[in-house]
Amino acid sequence: MKICIYGAGAIGGYLAAGLSRVDAVELSVVARGKQLAAIKDQGLKLLIDGEERTCRPAATDTPSELGRQDFVIVCLKAHQAWETAEQMAPLLGEGTAVVTGQNGIPWWYSYGLGRRFDNVRLRSVDPAGRQWNAIGPERAIGCVVYPATELAGPGIVKHKYGNRFSLGEPDGSISERCRALAAVLEAGGFEAPVLPDIRNELWLKLWGNLCFNPISALTRATLDVVATRPDLRAVCVHMMTEAQEIATAFGASFRVDIDKRIRGAARVGAHRTSMLQDLEAGRPLELDALLTSVQEMGHIVGIETPYIDTVLTLTQELGRSLHLYPVFPAVAAVPSDAAQAEHRERIHV
Repeated sequence: MKICIYGAGAIGGYLAAGLSRVDAVELSVVARGKQLAAIKDQGLKLLIDGEERTCRPAATDTPSELGRQDFVIVCLKAHQAWETAEQMAPLLGEGTAVVTGQNGIPWWYSYGLGRRFDNVRLRSVDPAGRQWNAIGPERAIGCVVYPATELAGPGIVKHKYGNRFSLGEPDGSISERCRALAAVLEAGGFEAPVLPDIRNELWLKLWGNLCFNPISALTRATLDVVATRPDLRAVCVHMMTEAQEIATAFGASFRVDIDKRIRGAARVGAHRTSMLQDLEAGRPLELDALLTSVQEMGHIVGIETPYIDTVLTLTQELGRSLHLYPVFPAVAAVPSDAAQAEHRERIHV
């Protein structure tokens, strides 16, 4: 089985280290810059459970060198995946599946939801339908990434906790391709359940990301503080309530309540969220997939989001002041009033 990990950063490198141990997998990675140079020079190093593991996957910044793949696992952030959509073409054969390992709402979200949402395209995560057209939603497999990892240096990935990568088809089927991918992930030491309701799992993780991440960026507070200090926790509750109403309108459901979700985050402890880490490192803020997308979905189904709107506006301005936002230049994230009205009329809200 040929698997290419597109984006061998912290999560992609962690996956590569596990899959490199599976004999049935012909593994390659697409990386760039110092990360690519380090992987080529010294291999990819994983620091986990007090030991160091090294693997040497085929590595390149030129996808055409790798040929057609059975699976392409995209571990770039949402804005990076959008920017590179057409560059994946040499990897895509007739039966290639593309696994979306980004946080937030994926570009294929409306695919397979039924006729009511057939023509809903989210401009906030896929401006001009770039990924929809270059990759095709029929190739997509959803993936919810739970491990926490970070780059300790070029070519060096440090694992913190977690090993679960939940998989699922947009149409809810338990497909053979998902089963096959889950089998090799499990052989590589990961948990990889195949779910019939991957959107529910996406929302469960996003539920926390959409409030914990921007609030931590705005306040510089760690996750335990955001989830337990009464005033900050109250803002989280309001944002999660708005998001739950929107998700439900799109057909999703939640297996836990808001209080339990927040308590679970608090137990993680003094963790710096990924957005806070990006802010401190001067990297672009991943706002559109986590927040703008939910705001846009609220507009589509006619649900107001005053708390999400406020936190998004403040975080966007923080990003702009540091030249870390916008991510998608010259593309309006939220549709015009006329476009929103057309969406609402089409789905009979």
